[in-house]
Amino acid sequence: MHQEPVEVVPVELQSRLGRPGAPVIVDVREAWEVALAPFPHAVHIPLGELTTRAAGELSPDAETVVVCHHGVRSLQGTRVLRSLGFRAVRSLRGGADLWSRTVDPSVARY
Repeated sequence: MHQEPVEVVPVELQSRLGRPGAPVIVDVREAWEVALAPFPHAVHIPLGELTTRAAGELSPDAETVVVCHHGVRSLQGTRVLRSLGFRAVRSLRGGADLWSRTVDPSVARY
């Protein structure tokens, strides 16, 4: 069975936001991180709560992109969601930090 690529680059994600069929963005950072540097259009579910909250708050059929600070926790979140039956899940390569550096400098770096 063919598996989707694990990561998406910021420029590719940016090109899809605000359009029909745009992916659901799941921010797995902690609340203090989201308060410092909110990610546009994201649903906030901290990584530690993803297993228990995903089924009630996200659709396993929706294309989903997981975001964190640098891309490490989002890779973990991608694995968690795939293990729960989510099919089209990818991690944002470089996280909110690379997003800020390459796409949207209004997202604070920390």
